[in-house]
Amino acid sequence: MAVKVEATVDAPGPRVWEFWTSPEHITNWYFASPDWRAPRATNDLRVGGSFLIRMEARDGSAGFDFGGVYTALEPERLIAFRLGDGREVSVAFVPSGSGTKVEESFDPEASNPIELQQAGWQAILDSFKAYVEASGRKGESA
Repeated sequence: MAVKVEATVDAPGPRVWEFWTSPEHITNWYFASPDWRAPRATNDLRVGGSFLIRMEARDGSAGFDFGGVYTALEPERLIAFRLGDGREVSVAFVPSGSGTKVEESFDPEASNPIELQQAGWQAILDSFKAYVEASGRKGESA
């Protein structure tokens, strides 16, 4: 059973796609809370290409790499990938008024309760939404 999270971002599809896929943006939002950070990200955005995001606690107490291999891509519409442990993830980008709804679906892992996993993935998605919207208010271009 796949777990789902979603958020509607007040930004057009091309901007949302750029901020989701560009390492220089990923490092600014790919963490679930302010006491974590993403100091490095790489992204080979093509089917068969891989991505890797380093996540670390700001106090240095923990860290891990999060990565996978792309299995499907439709620019500004869909990203699908397989994590190193074989779990599947898909991210849909759906126009919603003047914004973009991001719908993420992932296979849960067996070590943690599904509710905890869903809350963590939702927190990262909420961080993405906040980053994109704050960047738009500053007048930055994608």
